Amino acid sequence: MADIAASRGAKLFTPKLADVLREGYGGAQLRADAMAGLTVAIVALPLSMAIAIASGVSPDRGLYTAIVGGFLVSALGGSRFQIGGPAGAFIVLIAATVHQHGVEGLVLATFLSGLMIATVGALRLGAFIQYIPYPVTVGFTAGIAVIILASQIKDLLGLRLAGPEPGPLPAKLGALAQALPTASLPAVLVAGGVIATILAVRRWRPHWPGMLIAVTLAAAGAALLDLSVETIATRFGGIPRGLPLPGLPEITLTKVQAVLPAALSFTLLGSIESLLSAVVADSMTGRRHRSNMELVAQGAANVGASMFGGIPVTGTIARTATNVRSGSAGPISGILHSLYLLVFMIVAAPLAGYIPLAALAGVLAVVAWTMAEKQEFAGLLRASRGDAAVLLLTFFLTIFRDLTTGIVAGFSVGALLFLHRLATAVEVGRAASQGRDEDDGYDAALTHDPDVALIRISGAFFFGAAAAVGTALDEIGEQPKAYVLDLTDAPILDSTAAAAVANFARRAKGRGAFVYLAGARKAVVRTLLANGVRPPLARFKAEVAQAVISARRSIAEGRLVA
Repeated sequence: MADIAASRGAKLFTPKLADVLREGYGGAQLRADAMAGLTVAIVALPLSMAIAIASGVSPDRGLYTAIVGGFLVSALGGSRFQIGGPAGAFIVLIAATVHQHGVEGLVLATFLSGLMIATVGALRLGAFIQYIPYPVTVGFTAGIAVIILASQIKDLLGLRLAGPEPGPLPAKLGALAQALPTASLPAVLVAGGVIATILAVRRWRPHWPGMLIAVTLAAAGAALLDLSVETIATRFGGIPRGLPLPGLPEITLTKVQAVLPAALSFTLLGSIESLLSAVVADSMTGRRHRSNMELVAQGAANVGASMFGGIPVTGTIARTATNVRSGSAGPISGILHSLYLLVFMIVAAPLAGYIPLAALAGVLAVVAWTMAEKQEFAGLLRASRGDAAVLLLTFFLTIFRDLTTGIVAGFSVGALLFLHRLATAVEVGRAASQGRDEDDGYDAALTHDPDVALIRISGAFFFGAAAAVGTALDEIGEQPKAYVLDLTDAPILDSTAAAAVANFARRAKGRGAFVYLAGARKAVVRTLLANGVRPPLARFKAEVAQAVISARRSIAEGRLVA
């Protein structure tokens, strides 16, 4: 048994790349991965730079993240098709971290987040990330989309602000409204052209790289027409031709304490996003990812990216889906996508300087519109009041407070609503006596004795329902000489519920009545025994009929019999 457990544990932490190579990897798979990797790299190229700029850092840091982080996610990950890199969901958190702690603080937070994510995976806590309610994920995703779109208005319109752009949304919108008279027509035309081109390509040529085509045309048009628009070169001075030398960020206790909240936020969001992306890949391919290995890989990727000055890494749903649709055979396509991006930096970095910032803002505007999950949002608003409340709470807190608060509050309220639904679903009812018309599913021979009360408890019997069930048991009108509690339909019972059963059994014993528990599952029996529900308080029987027979014998003999 120990060998089997060790083997299963080892498999949980085996990268999918090892599985693919062990299954046999040949020329056909390499050709498929080469084309899929190239397709994903074409998508990732403008997007990585756009996300970095929107996050308040230089575009090269987005490329460092996609190259180093993407390589490690694919080489070490627990998903065959996951593509790692910078993600739009992090823009808000990264921008806030840069504003508070500078780029060096961001790099340190990314490094610490990597260690935390890897630890979460190593402790096999990946499954718990999947318990985030669906309304919470839709709410914070829609909130992030709104913030991303708002963050791009300045470059979309070519506005010139009197001072730094405010972070909070109301202040930001106020500053942008005041700057509207400074709008630049060339910037508006470039951004509008990029958006129109991406949407047109999606409509008529969905397999073409619409974002790269749009950005390339925008750069060429702006250069040839000598448009007065801000470019990567004018703001950042261009992009280096290659990766910098790796190195650890400066680590001191004071700096760690300062950036720890940001690192925790990166950890929470990165874990959720990467596993959501892996689930999407599973649904598209019929495969199953290893959540804990995936988190270990994401942690390693964040540590690696930070050593090259990168920003947080996570699994990216859009690029992962593109990888699957492009015919990827496994993780090597993700590795090749990183190598393609590295080749671009070495060979064509100077050309990136011509890209207008309005063009990249147009790319992110489309990304924000796509990621908003508008149909899902509307569907949840109609689903139920509880789902709508969780959705809107997460959405508005994400926009007006911060992402972490939105997720935590949404999860907490969602969990409470779920517990309430479970608690109200528990039913307690006494079987109908002979002569009644009710059909309770029991044989009449089990219910004709007025001295034996047969009571069914169905549903999840836990702390949320314990008080209501205890009250219902105590309020049974008659006072029979024996009780049989049918727990066949109670799949869950916790210590609070067990305490309620024990209290009921003590009160029954004090009145001289006998208590039998029938049909309880092994886990339920263990919990009851651990909380003192045992002879002489009560006895367990496998079936209701056996419990009723024993109860009648106990009444006849005047003692609790087996």
